[in-house]
Amino acid sequence: MITVDDASAVPVFEQIRSALSDQIRSGELGDGQRLPSIRQLAGDLRVAAGTVARAYTELEAAGLIESSRTHGTRVRADQVLDDDLRRAAARFIQTARRSSTGLADAVGLIRAEWARTS
Repeated sequence: MITVDDASAVPVFEQIRSALSDQIRSGELGDGQRLPSIRQLAGDLRVAAGTVARAYTELEAAGLIESSRTHGTRVRADQVLDDDLRRAAARFIQTARRSSTGLADAVGLIRAEWARTS
């Protein structure tokens, strides 16, 4: 399920892109699963069709989805993250929550460590 927060500083297309990306990477949206049409999702979320089109374009550029006139928009195969990585993420989340670390700080920590070890 995708929700849009109109009060957020994050652009709506990015909220949609991020939500779908997360659902694909987690396996919630499986290989070959068909996504709603741009018009359908825009209507469901009460946003402009161009907003959904931009999110879909970015997901396609990232290799997460593929679109065709005959088959619609579908999740590309093999986009689910590795089980070991997902388990490590779950352990990190549990540790962060135990130490009362918020999401923004936890993500910031990951970014900082990623940059430091690259």
